[in-house]
Amino acid sequence: MRTPASVRLVAGLGPKGWLAIAAVALVAWVGVPLAHLMLPESHPLHVSTYAITLLGKILCYAVVAVAMDLIWGFGGILSLGHGLFFALGGYSFGMYLMRQIGRDGSYGAAIPDFMVFLDWKELPWYWAGTDSFLWCLLLAMAVPGVIAFIFGYFAFRSRIKGVYFSIITQALTYAAMLFFFRNETGFGGNNGFTDFKRILGYSITAPETRVVLFGLSVTLLLATIVLGKALIASKFGKVLTAIRDAENRVMFIGYNPLHYKLFIWTLSAMLCGLAGALYVPQVGIINPSEMSVANSIEIAIWVAVGGRGTLIGPVFGAGIVNLSKTWFTTSFPEYWLFFLGLLFILVTLYLPQGVVGLWARLKARKAEKAALAEARASVAAAPRATAAPEAKIPNGTAATVAKGA
Repeated sequence: MRTPASVRLVAGLGPKGWLAIAAVALVAWVGVPLAHLMLPESHPLHVSTYAITLLGKILCYAVVAVAMDLIWGFGGILSLGHGLFFALGGYSFGMYLMRQIGRDGSYGAAIPDFMVFLDWKELPWYWAGTDSFLWCLLLAMAVPGVIAFIFGYFAFRSRIKGVYFSIITQALTYAAMLFFFRNETGFGGNNGFTDFKRILGYSITAPETRVVLFGLSVTLLLATIVLGKALIASKFGKVLTAIRDAENRVMFIGYNPLHYKLFIWTLSAMLCGLAGALYVPQVGIINPSEMSVANSIEIAIWVAVGGRGTLIGPVFGAGIVNLSKTWFTTSFPEYWLFFLGLLFILVTLYLPQGVVGLWARLKARKAEKAALAEARASVAAAPRATAAPEAKIPNGTAATVAKGA
């Protein structure tokens, strides 16, 4: 009898995993709101608006890192263009936020200010329906997903992989960035979307809105990890890992790698789109710079630093790199890129399994030392254990044996 997927998921995470998820969710939805809304700014446990915004942004980056880990760590597909899917999700939801400005813009018009500046009279056809929250949320998943599916189908069908695939994704991202820089495309040109006012009728800068967006970011991250765990623990995940390690052998036994790679590639892009949709209202801006090649390379660095093929490692990697970036760009802005390059080199040379791999190695070394100490103790006690029975042999028995000899 086949075990239901829900039962396998519960058993796969284990009691400790579900307890950790519950604890994180409790802190995100109860602890942080109380510390931000109820405690005064002078209180040592008060969480500032800046901290909530920064952590919310990093949580969105962590979702992207986990999505990247699904294709690179478990599928062996190194993408240098995931910044494109993240930005497309941000632009899709940013269209809704721009429509919510209404006539509160600088020109008091019903269309966004940048369109008025370009002397446009009405919205382009592809802006239709963008005043709907649900429609734009759907676009944030569908647009990256459709583009990833079309691109991935032709790339994987042609069996393009390795460094060639990475270069093509990089070129795709760069081409999209140049496209969005143009004013006539209807996406704000190099300035992008900004000056947001409301979301679902609520002020986007209100403390309560910030807290809710932070909680949603945590929820999306936890859901992404749970989904990733379920996929990797399933038959699909085992086949995907086998494709990563020996694709030709998997084809020889009758599996088609195209279907598996295309599914995980498209899913990863959709998760990045959702992360981008949550990122934009928290940061307050989206422009073509999010599609830069450097940003996509940085996503791969997050995964490498945390430990690819671990799901939880990329979360730590995104946190470590982005917190370091926040400090470096404030204290030593001119040295940030040098630090990032040095970090990637050191991780590649000395931490091939990332931070999580280092922790696992330290635990294994500690267990090895404990086993060695136990073995030495048992060896030291062994002579005493063998000498004791000889002392109990009666003298008469020993004499008889000696006489018989």
